[in-house]
Amino acid sequence: MANLLLFGNLFAGRKERVYRQRIEMNDLSDDQIRSRFRFKRESILFIANLLRDDLQRATKRSQSIAVETQVMLALRFFASGSFMEVIGDTMGYDKSTVSRAVENVTNALLTKKDQFLKWPTQEEIKKSKENFYLRGGFPGVFGCIDGTHVRIQAPSDNEPTYVNRKGWHSINVQAICSHDGKFINVDAHWPGSTHDSHIFRASEVSAYLESHHRGVDDGYLLGDSGYACSRFLLTPYLHPSNASQEGYNSAHCRTRNTIERVFGWWKRRFHVLHSEVRMKPAKVCRIIGACAVLHNIALSLKEEMEDGNPQQDNAAGQLNYQGPEDGRAVRNFITRTYF
Repeated sequence: MANLLLFGNLFAGRKERVYRQRIEMNDLSDDQIRSRFRFKRESILFIANLLRDDLQRATKRSQSIAVETQVMLALRFFASGSFMEVIGDTMGYDKSTVSRAVENVTNALLTKKDQFLKWPTQEEIKKSKENFYLRGGFPGVFGCIDGTHVRIQAPSDNEPTYVNRKGWHSINVQAICSHDGKFINVDAHWPGSTHDSHIFRASEVSAYLESHHRGVDDGYLLGDSGYACSRFLLTPYLHPSNASQEGYNSAHCRTRNTIERVFGWWKRRFHVLHSEVRMKPAKVCRIIGACAVLHNIALSLKEEMEDGNPQQDNAAGQLNYQGPEDGRAVRNFITRTYF
């Protein structure tokens, strides 16, 4: 019994010593910071300064931790998707502290959504059209749309609605990106069983384009065959019957794969989105939104992406369509004119 007690005391002492070894930014090299948090040192300080007022208000206790530390704890969670207890053990904080930091940083980032994740201006739409045309040879495109699933643990409420077509529980995230890989819209509150086309029809973007899209000169989105072809969202031909339609499909694919690359960047940078998020759906949706804001911040700060940045081009393809403003008519016009 004495030996058991001695072992217990030694174990407790070792745990206490490890617990006090808190990792701060100055303890790590630049490479270690980039590897652990997916942002360089200067970018973490930028994010901390951006969120400072919100995070200081959220932690007014005398023992509150530094804003920079809160950001590091949250970024470590987003980057790794590990259990919060594991993150706390490796960085010298208890699980509850990590949990509060993740929640506070997530909420603070969402308050900055309109600053970093916003619909493009007319000048930005023009620039996207030019760059998308040079990249894929497809004229008039200002954004690419698609859905991606973020795996979650089985929720206790409405569990069947979160089972997607592949048989696992998820949130179905609709995203639209511009030519440079930035998100211009993210809709992240639908359960995994919801079809992409329904998410788009019910979205604010669809309602906006229905009322504001005047014609092909306004440009359009590219989406896969899971969406309905409309005057502002063009899809590929399901069964191309000639060389022009095949050329259209090929250019459509080259251009639209921008959103696939963006999803790849996004989930590699924030592995929490690639693993199973062990939270209730409402919290997962907020994590997804925070990571979307961070993705755009990373691009604004010119953070490196693992497979390189999209090309930056500045020429344009011009449209001169006159005719019925329905999806198939616009698609046929583009096919005849360009392919």
